[in-house]
Amino acid sequence: MTQTSMALALAGLSFLMTVIWGSPFIRILKYFKMGKIIRVEGPERHFSKLGTPTMGGIMIVVPVVMLTVLLNAASYIGTTQILGRSIFVPLGVLVSFALLGAVDDWQGLRGKRRGKGMRGWVKFAVQWVIALITSFGLYHVLDAPQLFLPGFDIEFKIGLWYIPIAAFLIVTFSNAVNLTDGLDGLAGLISATAFAAYGGIALLQGQIFLARFCFTLVGAMFGFLWFNVYPAQLIMGDTGALALGATLGVVALMTGQWAVLPIIGIIPISTTLSVTIQVGYFKLTKRLYGEGRRVFKMAPLHHHFELSGWSETQVVQRFWLISLLAAMIGVAFSITG
Repeated sequence: MTQTSMALALAGLSFLMTVIWGSPFIRILKYFKMGKIIRVEGPERHFSKLGTPTMGGIMIVVPVVMLTVLLNAASYIGTTQILGRSIFVPLGVLVSFALLGAVDDWQGLRGKRRGKGMRGWVKFAVQWVIALITSFGLYHVLDAPQLFLPGFDIEFKIGLWYIPIAAFLIVTFSNAVNLTDGLDGLAGLISATAFAAYGGIALLQGQIFLARFCFTLVGAMFGFLWFNVYPAQLIMGDTGALALGATLGVVALMTGQWAVLPIIGIIPISTTLSVTIQVGYFKLTKRLYGEGRRVFKMAPLHHHFELSGWSETQVVQRFWLISLLAAMIGVAFSITG
């Protein structure tokens, strides 16, 4: 079996595993009343989502962990040992950020800070700690490629600057995907497309284990989307969104092709910028005029288009089409040298 066939087979297997245990998992969440709480200031049509089970990221993480551990345990022979074990870096980030997101989701649903979740500074600090440890490991232990620029077939060394830059990228994309998770199927489709793109890049660079990991994630996300597309039976919550975003950042860093991540991840980046612009402009105008003004009808960006008259499915499908095109462009740039 070729490496490409193996990667795609893993995607199919993780899809089946996720779909099979999806319905029982949803029943468990409903039994424990893990239902979504809706923002009062959000679009009115979203009130229909009230009570939809959340923490659906667990549905993605469990089969990915099982398949990755089993596959790599069977591959520790000869020269594949170090290469196989390197995949535990993105796997560890996936699990650690999923645990962080699960704590946040739990506190928001059943904890003392019901409706709010963890304090923002606490969550942000934990993200940075995990990201810095991961970046240190990428630099000093795995000796990951530092930076490939489109059009250049050489690796650019940036020295110790790699560690804070890599940590910033991991934290940024963790929160960017989390902000994108606001409509049925949106974050799942965007993330699956990005991981498929980096899976292809990893295959082209001969990073077989990384490619298998990416496509295993893609299959699990497709399985999750089986229950998450409109109207959603399940929402990934911070458990899934924080983990997927951070892991995407790590995968991009391991390929050395993180310069094209803003292209491949154009929707999460645009979503984050919309929130930054909205908050910044509101605070600035409030200071200047005594009244806060807005650039968008609502942030994040997908809510702006909803309030502009697009249906939820139109926003999701159009954003995904943009993401798919951007992913193809990003892959093309990554192999241009």
